[in-house]
Amino acid sequence: MSSVLVTGAAGRIGTVLRGGLPERGWAVRCLDVVPVPDERPGEEQVVADVTDLAAMADAMDGVDAVVHLAGVVGESTWPAISHANIEGTYCVVEAARRAGVRRVVLASSNHATGFTPRPTAGPLREVDAPPRPDTYYGVAKVTMEALGSLYADRYGMDVVCLRIGSAFPEPTTVRMLATWLSPADTVSLVDAALRAPDPGFAVVWGVSANTRNWWDLSAARALGYDPQDDAEVYAEALLEAEGEPDPADPVHARVGGQYTLPDFDAENVEAAGGRL
Repeated sequence: MSSVLVTGAAGRIGTVLRGGLPERGWAVRCLDVVPVPDERPGEEQVVADVTDLAAMADAMDGVDAVVHLAGVVGESTWPAISHANIEGTYCVVEAARRAGVRRVVLASSNHATGFTPRPTAGPLREVDAPPRPDTYYGVAKVTMEALGSLYADRYGMDVVCLRIGSAFPEPTTVRMLATWLSPADTVSLVDAALRAPDPGFAVVWGVSANTRNWWDLSAARALGYDPQDDAEVYAEALLEAEGEPDPADPVHARVGGQYTLPDFDAENVEAAGGRL
């Protein structure tokens, strides 16, 4: 059985992977800054901070791959984002290199290219969405992808960056009818990224097979991803509650949605206590 280290294992996506990856044949080593609740049979646990390079090197010992999810989720202040998300990603990929772990899956985000306009003619390919971050959080995801590219090119590692949309149990807004990534498809996407033969460096969108998708899934499917879920089953209730989306509204006109709004200006983030 192949083994995988999952950082941020106590979080929402980490919890989904803890349940789903063992069913795909992976032995999971969980890492977080807090103990992961409800430890499962066969699961290993490591309590460590991803910004501690020595601890991360120890955590990599004996694993075949790493899935990096840890960090501040959502927008925060520059000191918080730069430390946890940027320094943390460096420590993960560098520790993987030192330990000889050749496969790294990085949880990037649509916010790496959030100010990109929503496509009007066909779904958006990754190549047509270069770095255009909408927040400090988005800047960290751009840096994550850049570090992945560097380590793939310089050290020959296989690094797959998943530009995740909205990874929730079910869509909760009309926008998520396009951006939703279901729990089951989350597991399928990560499993494909872990198993794809010789991907080198790859950036792919992370969404389900939504009828209203904005993003082209061809690159993800080329890795072996076969999404099964479609947010459209939630459309009637959400449209009844919110109405049809206005294409001129920035929430629906830009890849990053609400993260491109003035509410996410730095002074507003600080006024909100550093967390939006």
